[in-house]
Amino acid sequence: MGGIRDKWNDGDSYEYFMGRWSSLMAPEFLNWLNMPNNMNWLDVGCGTGALSNAIEQNCAPHKTACVDASEGYIEEVKKRLSGKCDCKVGNVEKLPFSNDNFDAVVSGLAFNFFPNPDRALAEMRRVAKSNRVVAAYVWDYSDRMDLLRYFWDAACKVDPKSRDYDEGLRFTICNTANLSREFKRAGLKEVESTFLDIETVFMNFEDYWNPFFSGQGPAPGFLMSLSKKLQDELKQTIQQRINYESDGSIKLTGRAIVVKGSN
Repeated sequence: MGGIRDKWNDGDSYEYFMGRWSSLMAPEFLNWLNMPNNMNWLDVGCGTGALSNAIEQNCAPHKTACVDASEGYIEEVKKRLSGKCDCKVGNVEKLPFSNDNFDAVVSGLAFNFFPNPDRALAEMRRVAKSNRVVAAYVWDYSDRMDLLRYFWDAACKVDPKSRDYDEGLRFTICNTANLSREFKRAGLKEVESTFLDIETVFMNFEDYWNPFFSGQGPAPGFLMSLSKKLQDELKQTIQQRINYESDGSIKLTGRAIVVKGSN
């Protein structure tokens, strides 16, 4: 598993695959945090900017900054926010910001991809002001991130090597107990964790299936590694298992695990 290198380089492709659901979850996370207006925010591992955009739209921030290792994603954020956000390409283990700089240091759907979560949290704490918030959320890959669970559960039947890619198996940090433990071990206080749900709606099966060819992230990476024969077998297996509405649409639960602590 350690040899797998997920691709995160194409903002438009990511938006097509997961960005539309990231944009729905971000406001739910911010509602849960319930921060006052006029705060300084940092979005760590910002991707294409779903969380940064939600901060701008919902939190009346004094200042918003974001950082991501992908230059392509940072370019997408710059286009999305039109200069409202201080966007930087950078390493989460060496954040390009000064100490005690932000009221809220947050990370959306990225924490499990950080190579060293303990170092990432140490940096997030460094740039956060004393007694302010450090928080994150990740998809509930092993349980109720349904659009991915249908994919991986079927993939396991088609090709056993899918287990090396399956986020539910790879990212053991993605549960409330493990996330809370990491935050407490980092020295954060008053740590809380819970679940937040959104509904992911697809017009039909093709609307569900086609984004898996985006090439961005573990599931698309695995799909592109398969032969055409195995791709078709996987597609048919999911088609037979997935639940359809009477009009042919598909409605699935997208669950995130959220965690926060005080610096």
